[in-house]
Amino acid sequence: MNQIICISSSNWYPYPTSKQEIMKRLPGCEVLYFDPPVSWLAPLKDRTLWPRLTAWRHDEKKPQGNITVCAMPPVLPLGNRYRLINRINMAMLARYVCRKQREHGYTDAVLWMYLPGHADLCGKVKCAARVYHCVDRHSGYKGQINPELVDAMEEELAGKCDAVFTTAQGLYDRLRPFNAHTYMAPNGANYEMFSQAQDAREVPAELADIMGPVLGFIGALQECIDYPLLRKLAEARPDCTLVFVGREHPDADVGLIRYLPNVRLLGLKPQSELPGYLARFDVCLNPFRSGNLSRDVSPLKFYEYLATGKPVVSTPEPVQVRDFADAVNIAADADGFVKAVEDALKHDTPERRDKRIAYAKACSWDARVERMAGILKERGIL
Repeated sequence: MNQIICISSSNWYPYPTSKQEIMKRLPGCEVLYFDPPVSWLAPLKDRTLWPRLTAWRHDEKKPQGNITVCAMPPVLPLGNRYRLINRINMAMLARYVCRKQREHGYTDAVLWMYLPGHADLCGKVKCAARVYHCVDRHSGYKGQINPELVDAMEEELAGKCDAVFTTAQGLYDRLRPFNAHTYMAPNGANYEMFSQAQDAREVPAELADIMGPVLGFIGALQECIDYPLLRKLAEARPDCTLVFVGREHPDADVGLIRYLPNVRLLGLKPQSELPGYLARFDVCLNPFRSGNLSRDVSPLKFYEYLATGKPVVSTPEPVQVRDFADAVNIAADADGFVKAVEDALKHDTPERRDKRIAYAKACSWDARVERMAGILKERGIL
């Protein structure tokens, strides 16, 4: 059986991202999955993070038989601003990973990484091969980072790996010069789960009193979402209710829509419950604002929307949505977005619905991971 040490950028719990979907499906693999560390200062900004400062001492879970999830010890802040701090952090994390590696008998593992800073982890963890999976333009995030440093570390990491996967064309174009074995691997959807929204279901209690159309969004409310556009949509269509299901990031300008009378912010829900919310949506919204971060993202929510068969209205970024222009409505500005929603409510057709479902099947996680695993087998990594 293949062994994989996954140094993730997302916690295994509570909500699945591409990392968990891929690790669960890689055939014939035993996985040691490490949740990302928090910095010592992070709980001062988000009090819910206090338990994670000590979780690494006792927190080890087995979500399925071949996967073990470990918490990471906390790290120094500003690792994405100063290379010396990142090197100190990675040296400390490497010692912890190596200890877990010995405890679990991972003697010939593939080291699978997700963040530019992991460039300083390479060489400190014994492995048979290295994979970098680039899922974001990491230098595009706000906060205490040095974009030039983040890009430089990512380029170095790509060059040190035996294979690089990217989720968007822009990411591929940027990293391909640093590694000839770079491959496009867009995100996908758990088709079996989200296609359940195609069937009539019991309406969640939080939506039971809504009489008019529901314009819905599922996913994290991050800084890259276009909140002015959403405010304009809510004000232009007071007969509709805008429903948001997902966690609010502290840096996001959610206040622009929070107190509007036809907006409901429902917070994070278990993934198993999401098809019930999606089944009540009349239109699914994919409203990203223009920018480096939005352009090169590969949003899981978009593929999950396709699996429902529901009408989808999107901004032209992320760029990937343009590949589905014959099945979804795309609008370049706020006024166009309002008109696209109105068109989706009035003029959607069974043919476009069937096309969305066909796209979703082709973009299922099973299909995505099968292709990735095939590439790794050809390269001799698996």
